[in-house]
Amino acid sequence: MSLPAPSHIVLAAPENPQQLFLLFHGVGDSAQGLAPLGEFIAAHFPQAAVISIDSPHFCDFAAGYQWYSIQGATEDDRHALVAEQMPRFIAMVQHWQQHFGVAPEATCLLGFSQGAFMSLQSTQQAVFLAGRVVALAGRFTQVPALPVHPVVIHLLHGDQDAVVPHHHSVAAAERLQALGGDATLNIIEGLGHGIDNDMAQAIIARLTSYVPKRIWDEAMRGAGA
Repeated sequence: MSLPAPSHIVLAAPENPQQLFLLFHGVGDSAQGLAPLGEFIAAHFPQAAVISIDSPHFCDFAAGYQWYSIQGATEDDRHALVAEQMPRFIAMVQHWQQHFGVAPEATCLLGFSQGAFMSLQSTQQAVFLAGRVVALAGRFTQVPALPVHPVVIHLLHGDQDAVVPHHHSVAAAERLQALGGDATLNIIEGLGHGIDNDMAQAIIARLTSYVPKRIWDEAMRGAGA
């Protein structure tokens, strides 16, 4: 069963925001689940709009919501299930960009678990959705190709995650870096399938201090000119 339209929580909405953070929760959860993290991000980015969004379908095994059912889903099914929902995901992101007047370059998609699956796979589409993707305890559903558009992908994962093992993030970072892409990796010691203070602090550190590879490349080309 589907909701008429996903519910959402506006965690920050300054006038004329300079950045946009869209948060996507895991299967069986709701927008409320990522609200504390969204508030933490908003405190560090006062010029940003921060929205936590419910997935569009009622979860078929818990009280929350989902992008797609994981009941009986196989490894081969997962990519097709994500692909089926991707047009709706893209439309949702573009809706909020238009609402706030924020360009893709200034948009960050942050997803946990299933929300991270959707966010990561959005980088493999023809449309340019976001300058940054923060993937928490997630993975690509297929071996990633180099994103068509310039996007920084921050992968964060607990080393004790038994739901989505952290080796998926390690492999994704290695693959993207080998292709010349822009990806960072943080493995959080002692963390299972969740978000703790160490992960939250690592997110802020990446978002506030990491210089995108394309900017370094441009600076190096300029220095050599």
